[in-house]
Amino acid sequence: MEKLSAYIDHTLLKPQATGKDIKKLCEEAAEHQFASVCVNPKFVRFAYEQLKDTGVKVCTVVGFPLGSGRTEIKAMEAKLAVEDGAEEIDMVIDIGAAKEHDFVKVKEDVAAVRSQVEEGRILKVIIEACLLTDEEKIRVCQVCKEAGADFVKTSTGFSTGGATAHDVKLMYETVQPEVKVKAAGGIRSREDAELMMENGASRLGTSAGIVIAAAK
Repeated sequence: MEKLSAYIDHTLLKPQATGKDIKKLCEEAAEHQFASVCVNPKFVRFAYEQLKDTGVKVCTVVGFPLGSGRTEIKAMEAKLAVEDGAEEIDMVIDIGAAKEHDFVKVKEDVAAVRSQVEEGRILKVIIEACLLTDEEKIRVCQVCKEAGADFVKTSTGFSTGGATAHDVKLMYETVQPEVKVKAAGGIRSREDAELMMENGASRLGTSAGIVIAAAK
């Protein structure tokens, strides 16, 4: 297996993050060769400039953290992020639509963002699993797959719960092999990371990447 760092999105999405904080995040990501840095949209261009020629990708979020914005705005966010250099987009589904079982709307929302994230760039779709029943998780993952998602992702880390082994396994069994699973929210140790990967995750979103990568 590759070093664990190769599976980690080194993440800083706190609203109080500064340019200095993002510069440090990028330096750490380059040093440890994380898969990407995940930053808020306003920092995408800055992070891209910091990480050119390092092999580390820039990831950003769309419709974050609530998922309740208009679909047209989510699509525009994705378009602008790609123009700024984002190679990976982590969008939040329309959670209210999922709770109403309006899975057509969920699919249309994802598809609109996918239309702005061209082939070769990665779209990860955050389902906020802590707010869904298992049946809703399965159906949402199915429509995300139909809409062209590359990954389904457990959590924003800003809601009532984060990644669980149960959710990762359920999501993996629903979408594999065409779509992958990203676990995020509450992953703080190497043990947490390995548990998620054992249950099907092939990407991890965490702000504790350095601690995890350094642990034996």
